[in-house]
This record gives sequence, C-alpha cells and structure tokens, in this order.
Amino acid sequence: MGVTVMVVDDHPIWREGVARDLGERGLEVVATAPDAGAAVRIAPAVRPDVVLMDLNLGETSGVDAITGIVATLPQTRVLVLSASGEHADVLEALKAGATGYLVKSASVDELVDAVQRTAEGVPVFTPGLAGLVLGEYRRIAGDGPAVPALTDRETEVLRFVAKGLTAKQIGERLAVSHRTVESHVQNTLRKLQLHNRSQLVRYAIEQGLADD
Repeated sequence: MGVTVMVVDDHPIWREGVARDLGERGLEVVATAPDAGAAVRIAPAVRPDVVLMDLNLGETSGVDAITGIVATLPQTRVLVLSASGEHADVLEALKAGATGYLVKSASVDELVDAVQRTAEGVPVFTPGLAGLVLGEYRRIAGDGPAVPALTDRETEVLRFVAKGLTAKQIGERLAVSHRTVESHVQNTLRKLQLHNRSQLVRYAIEQGLADD
C-alpha cells in the first residue's frame, strides 16, 4: 500500500488541485478538509500517513489542527504547505508537532518527494528554512548539558536521525541492520519520554546533535 495523505486547505480550488496532483503521482489521498476543526475530526477516521496542510485556514488556525492531530494520531506526520515563509510561522508549526515545512512555490515533484520523505519520518524544509530553524533551536537551547541517559550508540543513532537519515541509511553507516537501528530509536524515545520520530528530531536539534 502506498503513502496515504489528507489535504487541508481553505481554498477549494487549491485543495482539490493539490489532491489531484498527488493522486496522479501515485499517492493515495484519503480525505480533504477545509479548516482546522474538520481536519481534527476527519483525521482519526482515515488515519493518513501524512497530513499536508496550510497554516492559514480562514478563521481557524493550522497550528491548532497540528496540535490536535499529533495528540490524537502520534504515528501520523504533518507537513505544512504554506504561502508564508516567515521564520516565526515555521517555528510555531514545528513546536505544534509538524515534521516539515514547504512554501507553496514548491513544484509538484518537490511536493511529492516531500510527502514521501515525511511519511518516512524525515524532516523536510523548503531550501533556506532548515538553517534558520536549526539556528533558532540552537539559540534557544544554548550550551546545555549533553543528551542524558543515552548510550554512545543511541546518541550516535540520534545524530543521524537528526540529519534526516532513514533507519536503513543509518544501518548502512553503522554496519548494523535497520531493525537494530529501530530498536535504538525506540529505546531512545522511551528514555526521553517522547512519542514519535518528529519529537525525537526536534529534541536532537535542541541539543545541537544535527550541527556536527
């Protein structure tokens, strides 16, 4: 089964156009929604791999939808597709639980690739935004203590996770199986009391592990 997607946007023509483009490229669009409330209601019924959504949803906030969806469906990942490339909007979306952030000038090919990578848990950003986000997290985190309670191998895996590598890619780097990598990831999530890979990536960025 391919990647399943829910598209959330308050502009009907744009929403249906994106859904059509994704469907023509082999992704399965299981639902669309016009606002935050509908998105939060519909998502649990269709349980998409990825929610592709705008931040400005008319009178409702995409940030509220992100928060609600991530809380209800921790395995579902949210990719923001917004007209705004403002740094503050990007940070707000990530803090709410989004995995990545694209601006609407992205091509269809870029969008399809971003959705597929997001489904794998890889943080995806419009070029130029990733560095800004990383810099802001480093500013907030400062020179805090090293990652607590993790083994050297868990920390090593976490560094690769923060850089956006998949379990298979990390396994190839470390000469271990992808199942071993996933085991390290699950142990790390448990130790840090985090719920999913997106939260783990944000934690690693806060600790400066992506900036080596």
